[in-house]
Amino acid sequence: MAKYVCETELQNMGSESREGLAPLEKEEPSVLEKYIQPCVAELLGSTLFIFLGCLSVLVNPHNAGPLLPALVHGFTLASVISVLGNVSGGHFNPAVTLSVVICGGLTPILLVPYWVCQLSGGMLGALLAKGLADHGSFINHTGAACMLGSGDLVARAVGVEIVLSFLLIFTVVMGAVGELSKTPLAPYSIAFVLTAAILSGGSISGSCLNPARALGPAVVANYWDYHWVYWVGPLAGALLVSLLYRFILAGRSHRLFLK
Repeated sequence: MAKYVCETELQNMGSESREGLAPLEKEEPSVLEKYIQPCVAELLGSTLFIFLGCLSVLVNPHNAGPLLPALVHGFTLASVISVLGNVSGGHFNPAVTLSVVICGGLTPILLVPYWVCQLSGGMLGALLAKGLADHGSFINHTGAACMLGSGDLVARAVGVEIVLSFLLIFTVVMGAVGELSKTPLAPYSIAFVLTAAILSGGSISGSCLNPARALGPAVVANYWDYHWVYWVGPLAGALLVSLLYRFILAGRSHRLFLK
């Protein structure tokens, strides 16, 4: 009898332990967590990224080459993605957000709010850079606005923006969204690609790859020459990445073809 009681108690204790170790049901995220925090993170991250990016251009001596801006853009992007990525995804780029939405990594409801926050952050960042930089440098560098190396380079500039945006957004989608290829090294991979893109394509198009980075300085400096290039290129690159991912490279849950 005693043996039976002990065994019963042990069984009950085991059952209670299993119940205690059972995973708690996840609480539904609040409106603050689902919508407000991600938008604030995109606004803050875009502001910091574009502020430091513009400032690096404004303090870069003439004819010094793109090394300083390339490194500052890359280091800053890696940092803001690392600290804000778990809140919003760490896009800070309307073209990236478009692609992530199409690829199934973000609810479409947040597309327009993200764009508004990113573009607003771009203008705030450019305004901060103008306020803290020397006025002469601001004038000499046209407010760090994205510009072509020459008016004769329009077709090549569009091509550079499309190809390099494709490379950047492909790295984002495969490294941070793709269920088969996600990696904790995504922030650094993205930063390396951006740095390489600025170094390689900067003399042709400026290697903007980001409509928010283009719009902010354009508004602050009132410089609109060939501004459309910096929307057409990144958005076209985003659509190409999205098609490649959804039709071929995605896992079964996101692939639209040959499931």
